[in-house]
Amino acid sequence: MYGFINSCLQSLVIERFGQVTWDKLSTLAGVQDTFMTYTVYDDILTLSLVKEACSLLDVPADVLLKLFGEHFFLFCKQAGYDTMLRTLGGNLIEFIGNLDALHSYLALSYQEMNAPSFRVEMTDDGKMLLHYYSDRKGLYHIVPGIMEAVAREFFDSKVTMVVLNQSEEDERTGKKEHVVFLVKQTNQAGKTRDQHNSSHRWESLLRTMRDRCLSLAGKKHGWDLLRAVVLSEKGSLQCTFSPCYPNKLWMEEKAFCNAFPFHIVFDEDLKVRQTGVNIQKFVPGLQARDATLDQYFTIIHPQVTFTIRSIRKFINSQFVLKSYKDKHTTLKLRGQMVWMESLGCMLYLCSPKLRNLQELQDVGLHLSDLAQHDVTRDLVLLNQQRLAEMELTNQLERKKEELRILSQHLEAEKHKTETLLYAMLPRHIANQLKDGKSVKAGDFEVCTILFSDVVTFTNICAACEPIHIVHMLNSMYSKFDRLTNIHDIYKVETIGDAYMVVGGVPVPTETHSHRVANFALGMRIAAREVTNPVTGKPIQIRVGLHTGPVLAGVVGEKMPRYCLFGDTVNTASRMESHGLPDHIHLSSSTYSELKDAGFNIQERGQIEVKGKGQMTTYFLLGNLLVSEDSIMGRKVGGTGLYREDLQKEPDKEPDVRTETEWRDTSSDGVISPDPNGLDMIAPFAWDITQPYEINKNSHNIPANDFNSRLCVLL
Repeated sequence: MYGFINSCLQSLVIERFGQVTWDKLSTLAGVQDTFMTYTVYDDILTLSLVKEACSLLDVPADVLLKLFGEHFFLFCKQAGYDTMLRTLGGNLIEFIGNLDALHSYLALSYQEMNAPSFRVEMTDDGKMLLHYYSDRKGLYHIVPGIMEAVAREFFDSKVTMVVLNQSEEDERTGKKEHVVFLVKQTNQAGKTRDQHNSSHRWESLLRTMRDRCLSLAGKKHGWDLLRAVVLSEKGSLQCTFSPCYPNKLWMEEKAFCNAFPFHIVFDEDLKVRQTGVNIQKFVPGLQARDATLDQYFTIIHPQVTFTIRSIRKFINSQFVLKSYKDKHTTLKLRGQMVWMESLGCMLYLCSPKLRNLQELQDVGLHLSDLAQHDVTRDLVLLNQQRLAEMELTNQLERKKEELRILSQHLEAEKHKTETLLYAMLPRHIANQLKDGKSVKAGDFEVCTILFSDVVTFTNICAACEPIHIVHMLNSMYSKFDRLTNIHDIYKVETIGDAYMVVGGVPVPTETHSHRVANFALGMRIAAREVTNPVTGKPIQIRVGLHTGPVLAGVVGEKMPRYCLFGDTVNTASRMESHGLPDHIHLSSSTYSELKDAGFNIQERGQIEVKGKGQMTTYFLLGNLLVSEDSIMGRKVGGTGLYREDLQKEPDKEPDVRTETEWRDTSSDGVISPDPNGLDMIAPFAWDITQPYEINKNSHNIPANDFNSRLCVLL
């Protein structure tokens, strides 16, 4: 079948059941998203689509096929065949009788089309029987849907069709399917078609007579008026047409054979009695004595056995015959069969069936071989242009499909690029840079910064291969990155074994310290799942937190980085370097933010901090209000770990305001767990080479020998 049929089925599913249903159906059937109108597809694909649609929608095949038939008629109208369909006939019988002629015309453009055949039979008791022939079995339920739509749209009537017989047709070669329908047609008011037409004629006649009476009323009276009306309507009452035939045929045999150069006359035994001059030229064997038509031709359409009885049964169909002249150049004829009762012979008035000028040359014909009155001349020239337009349309459809696929690939690559960009810069800042806007630096009055490093990392590096270090850090950082999504904090950078995050930057939040504290607790748990490649035991990390103001902004053009500046960065680094293995070290400012939020905190006392002097610090031991599973994002079904998470609208850009404006919003910290952050995990982890030199033996050097990390780059 051509892609036009599959496109119609796609349109039906999308229109009646939605795009999601079609997407699922096409996946089940293993088909592409779109179909090319002029591309031929295997029947198995269409039948598979119908089968999968019945299974998916849980409807019987006959119901779906009837629905498809109704939609197919509307689809053809929308595709531009409306006028062509309306002109097929003045009533349903004429419409059905000319369907085969329409298919024959369309076959000029759709050369591989294998259309069904239709034949109307009127019984002695006035019933209409529709004979349906097809090479495809099981699709006859489409016919009632089409006929009901045609009757409703074109003839303002209602059709009911009942299957009387279904068999393999013996008259057709190959035993094709033959279904006989009983057709009952009524108008919308419930009257039969004949009653409706008769009533309409009488109403029109009476209306004309009344109008005539009004025009003559002022001139005649009494019987003169009545007589004038009857005489004036005599022509209307006698409106039947009776053709007039001559007593003899005023045409000589030679003129007839020249005027119709491709006609053939044969008798009941298929013996050829007369041929046109061009038939004699291209098939000279027909002039032989006792030559029969089936010796030189076979019937292509309709597919009936080559007998007078079968031909007379399909007498209203257009017949297509193909010659046995040559395997490479075969002559096809199409035309009308006319039965001559008095002579007991059949007249086949025909002309060559040609699609374009190339076929005209292949057969060995010229336009001069066609009769002047034969429209085949114009048809060949017009169809030549039509085929060129179809080829151009086909090329455009292929280009459109290629562009659609390229667009999908481009969108996928764009998504990858954006994922990479958003992993390097905050989302709203990256969007500003993509739009060519400059990003201004901003002051954040309060945020919480976290530093962490691996205990004895220098010793581990000295004792094992570099690849083992890479695997260890990748495993650890991947777990940490997952936690940043759960607690919605910003990862600033990794430098060797050092890991840095910040809460409240670049999007201010009242729960910045709670988020970072819970993240620190999760880091400590996750680190225990990473193995030391030297000892085979879980690694230990050291974590430090500090809360205070920072200056943040994007620096650089070639490789822009979102940087944090200020003494808060330096102090947070001191908390990490002065901490203890497997401990979370807090400054007094961070302690002030967490002390009333349900965290378990132990005072460490005063210690000497390089560049800061004596400081009172604390150790974070745990969270009394939130479970370990919630901190690690393992709990499913939670509503949200922080109050701001409940207030966010989905798929909305962060609201970037000044930190002072955010301070007006109140929050009471931790509420309930939210595992939704699991879906936001980036599919890769980072390991950035150190942009500046640090002391690798920092774990074993006294506090007063530490270098300051005043500016940290991402």
